[in-house]
Amino acid sequence: MMRPDVVIVPCADYSEGEAKGALERVLAPLGGLDWVRPGMKIAIKVNLVTFAKPEKAATTHPGLLCPLVGLLAERGADVVVGDSPGGLFNAGYVNRVYAATGMKAVEQYGGRLNQDFTEREAKFPEGKVCRQFRYTAWLDGADAVIDLCKLKTHGMMAMTCGAKNMFGAIPGTVKPEYHFRYPDPRDFARMIVDLDEYFKPRLTLVDAVECMEGNGPSGGTPRHMGALLAAESPHKVDLLCASLIGLKREEVPTLEAALERGLIPPSAEELKVEGDPAAFAIPDFQLIGTGNSHLFTGNGRSLFGRLEGVVLSRALAQRPQVKGAKCVGCGVCRKVCPANAITMGKGRPRIDRKKCIRCFCCQEFCPESAMVVHRTAIARLLDR
Repeated sequence: MMRPDVVIVPCADYSEGEAKGALERVLAPLGGLDWVRPGMKIAIKVNLVTFAKPEKAATTHPGLLCPLVGLLAERGADVVVGDSPGGLFNAGYVNRVYAATGMKAVEQYGGRLNQDFTEREAKFPEGKVCRQFRYTAWLDGADAVIDLCKLKTHGMMAMTCGAKNMFGAIPGTVKPEYHFRYPDPRDFARMIVDLDEYFKPRLTLVDAVECMEGNGPSGGTPRHMGALLAAESPHKVDLLCASLIGLKREEVPTLEAALERGLIPPSAEELKVEGDPAAFAIPDFQLIGTGNSHLFTGNGRSLFGRLEGVVLSRALAQRPQVKGAKCVGCGVCRKVCPANAITMGKGRPRIDRKKCIRCFCCQEFCPESAMVVHRTAIARLLDR
């Protein structure tokens, strides 16, 4: 009997009994955890984008992580949990993030938090755009990587879920360099898929109990979906997740990049799904209008095709913008901008549009949610 591409089950909340039961139900159609052997080193890559309490829905919730760690530990696995959030990749900084996000609870369930903060260089000749990169060495030696992500909106990629979560394998202080190297969302997405293909997570689990809508991935609003999803492919589970929140495949660059490589079918309807996705769909989910659906137009080979892509990209490109009185002049946006496009004047950020590469690091890490994604009038008109 063929295994499903994606499994989706209800998970009403993060209470231990509910979460453990949901994990067992979502894993069963994929063979459960029968592949886990005593002594296996399993790395769980969580999403710890920022210092945020679990109820903010910006990070992987420990309520799901802890019972997963317990199930793996019961089978004799050596379980390590980690991530490299934006910022320094060292013990002082990352341990503060662990504490803020509730990750330290895993130690009570037989797991441990990563304390290896060394970095290594990888060579990946099979990559489409990213053939050499620096990564966090704690993932080395893992017999399997489990991608435990959060379903959220995203300023640059429209959605962050399974595929985008593996960008956390890049050290925090190096991430701006990759934004600068791949300013085009199409190439950034292809880089993300390269990372997924390099690390090849054995299992992807999506925390969609409480999602984030609006100004994600860190400044948005929690939105209850009450679901837990699992898949062996981060791209297939992302395709289903996009459909649940009302995103078209072509609006999510990582899905377009995955489609280019034949890693997903053209639509979520073609996936073999165990469970009832319609029961969890949220038609009025508040999205970030990125205009990404226009990015992959133009054939890229003929002169006309290239010109078409350039013209559309410039006319429809979204940009970061300070919203109202929320800005407190903290200067975090200036510090995280990889293009040095932001200066502070009279307590407010000023964005040099000629330098801005539209990576939305400023929007992602603004602690007051004052930086938002702004769309051009032409882009809004075309989407009507």
